[in-house]
Amino acid sequence: MRLRLLSLSVLVLVACSEKKATPIPRAQPQPLEPLERVVADAGDDRDRLFDVVPLPPVGPPPPAGATVVTLEGDVLPEIPATGVLLLVAANPEVYLSQVAPLLEKLADTKREVWLKHPDADIAFQLTLRDAAQFQTWLDEPVPGKLRVIHRADGFELQTNLGKLPGGDPNGPTVPVRGGKMDLTTLQRGFGRIQARFKAAPDLCFLPSFGMELHQVARAMAANYVKPDNAFFNSICLVYPRAAVPK
Repeated sequence: MRLRLLSLSVLVLVACSEKKATPIPRAQPQPLEPLERVVADAGDDRDRLFDVVPLPPVGPPPPAGATVVTLEGDVLPEIPATGVLLLVAANPEVYLSQVAPLLEKLADTKREVWLKHPDADIAFQLTLRDAAQFQTWLDEPVPGKLRVIHRADGFELQTNLGKLPGGDPNGPTVPVRGGKMDLTTLQRGFGRIQARFKAAPDLCFLPSFGMELHQVARAMAANYVKPDNAFFNSICLVYPRAAVPK
């Protein structure tokens, strides 16, 4: 009788230990649903494949008293030692790679920097980050880190859950249409991600090095629905830092 009770106790202990060792399955987050294009109500059967619904630029006004710094390509301007700076691209042929040395200097000296929109009297305050600083930002334990990869073919929206897919899962989230950026659909994507990750405070733009600053500023306007109402409170611009000679 004793032997039977002892055997039963051993079996119970083994069963309990096996039960404790079994990991509890975690709930898997739902993937992001594909982003639908914003299309105009044309009222006819015309092909709207290349149509883009315009997005009127909205954003905060330029900061009062800021020093205007005019950017003219490879010619880097002189800047004052102190004060807020408003960067203005003089023409559409000013590219991110050309002004990267200036952005590096401004980031290292922790200057307050704004980027002027080319088509409206609005501007966007920037947090400047190089590749290493951007990686540190990505590693922060905040769900919904949104980065906007801006290339010639459109915008790719990446989050902690991966890419927000568009109509073509293998293409950019928001492709260029008829040679034009689809900023209205980009804004819809911002709204979709902000609604999913309400605690995410900021987003980062990663333009290709050959992207025009005018286009960068136009894309940033998609973050705003009113001058004082943005999906994300802070905008980061990732710039290419010059390689350190070995």
